[in-house]
Amino acid sequence: MSLLKPDLSKINVPEWVRYIAQDSDGSWWGYSVEPLENHRGWYENELGQNIKLTRSAPVKEWRQCLFVYNSK
Repeated sequence: MSLLKPDLSKINVPEWVRYIAQDSDGSWWGYSVEPLENHRGWYENELGQNIKLTRSAPVKEWRQCLFVYNSK
């Protein structure tokens, strides 16, 4: 299975987002610093910001869905 980043071209992603990650329920979040993993998803490490960006079909391999985000 190929894990793909979501299409964020129609979403106003804040400039501070540096990472995107999918939780086990299919929610995609943006983070200002590299997030930490928990048993069902990702979370900020108390130093950064996060924002829910979109939702897609959940994937079993959600732990592999953490990407560096470059808006340019």
